[in-house]
Amino acid sequence: MRYAYAITAALLAGGAAATLTLQQPVGAQVAQNAPGTISRAVAGPGTSFADLAARLQPAVVNISTTQKIKVQAQQSPFAGTPFDDLFRQFGGGGGGNGQPVTREATSLGSGFIISADGYVVTNNHVITGGAGADDQRSTTVESITVTLPDRTEYKARVIGRDSAADLAVLKIDAPKPLPFVQFGDSTRTRVGDWVIAIGNPFALGGTVTAGIVSAIHRSISNGGAYDRYIQTDAAINSGNSGGPMFDMAGNVVGINTAIYSPTGGNVGIGFAIPAEQAKPVIEVLMKGGRVKRGYLGIGIQPVDDEIAGALGLPKNHGEIVGRVEPGYPGARAGIQQGDVISKINGQDVTPDNTLSFIVSNLPIGARVPIELYRRGQKLTVTAVIGERPPESQIQGDIGEGDDDDNGADDNGGQSAQNKAAATTLGASVQALTPQIAQQLGVPSSVKGVVIASVDPSSDVAASGLKRGDIILSINQVSTPTVAAAAAAIEAARRAGRDSVLLLVQRGSQGSRYYGVKLQKK
Repeated sequence: MRYAYAITAALLAGGAAATLTLQQPVGAQVAQNAPGTISRAVAGPGTSFADLAARLQPAVVNISTTQKIKVQAQQSPFAGTPFDDLFRQFGGGGGGNGQPVTREATSLGSGFIISADGYVVTNNHVITGGAGADDQRSTTVESITVTLPDRTEYKARVIGRDSAADLAVLKIDAPKPLPFVQFGDSTRTRVGDWVIAIGNPFALGGTVTAGIVSAIHRSISNGGAYDRYIQTDAAINSGNSGGPMFDMAGNVVGINTAIYSPTGGNVGIGFAIPAEQAKPVIEVLMKGGRVKRGYLGIGIQPVDDEIAGALGLPKNHGEIVGRVEPGYPGARAGIQQGDVISKINGQDVTPDNTLSFIVSNLPIGARVPIELYRRGQKLTVTAVIGERPPESQIQGDIGEGDDDDNGADDNGGQSAQNKAAATTLGASVQALTPQIAQQLGVPSSVKGVVIASVDPSSDVAASGLKRGDIILSINQVSTPTVAAAAAAIEAARRAGRDSVLLLVQRGSQGSRYYGVKLQKK
């Protein structure tokens, strides 16, 4: 996935816990898209968008930043020779000794004015130093400039930003009231509705593109709390990030944020943050507040076809718990690793209504029922929703996975039973000795079996598992020994299961569930 100004990053998410009212326009000025100001709705092909675009364009702005970027200088191959200065003069590195150097860079994006006194909405990644979460360069944003369609420039200050929602609010001070637009109701947006996007792709200011809504509630990353986008085929390119998506009544129904593109250019798949999600966050940020989100303190995965088959559960329903953080609401409620949460607070957990989205939008302190499946049994627990801590704290709290130890080690010998199980699974395993644990970079407290080899034609290989991965459990039964792993696979086969659920740890990374199909003997 690429941000619409050509970066590659993961989009994280959360929900707002407050609802306020946007500031009223200064004086008698009304929004460019206020009811009655748009003469008529546009129907589609054969009808011009000209009147609509002319009314809305004055409120869409260009946003540019100036940054200082520290990059690793290229080591000069001519260091210590008369050619060293010539090498650096023609761009061969800043220092000849490979030390970091500071360079100036700029970035471009879009935004839109939401009040006559100069509040501007954009994506957080537009005004953040670097090229996104994957960029390891050290950056500092020195200035932000907002340019209006008439080329008037204003220095902007940041009023508030929220990285999880990828939203930011800027403020510019103009000598007169500014044209602005207001949010519409994106919950009424339907697949097939016409929309137009206005922004500054490739620094080409005031570009208007049109298309239809291709999908709603589209997930494009890891099922986070804000991973619910409006998908459109309206052309969105580098520089469109932060710009508005309008419906045919001139209402802002989305904020153009990301594109799917193998080439970096538009291929007809763009994504916008729905107004229903953006507006509450913007309202909090405008008031100088901090967005609060609900939190359970558990790591989750979608229940894909293989996992559902291994557990005998319906497809596309529920999410499996891969990690439970001690001391947080999920642990206090009794949620365990391997539980499949199917419903929370009366809402079904589905790919379009993820657990992260539901929890993040629940009131902090609320007591909510959680329906889950544990080893085939349906249970209900009650959790008190906590407040999501800062991301840095969450990363520091990530645990090592399940440390359950209920068996003695063996010598890893391949008995007839173990060989049969390995053939059925499509991978052979061996005991996790202290020496192997040290080589793999895992604590000695981790109990499991190590994948020694993988059949290239097996579903294990297709799932991305490889030699050195540690299987902690099979079908939610701990596998501290090779014999235990073989017994779990044999039990699944005798039960008529065509797949098993593996809990796998790779090196020092957290554990993750994989549903893999068994091979026929």
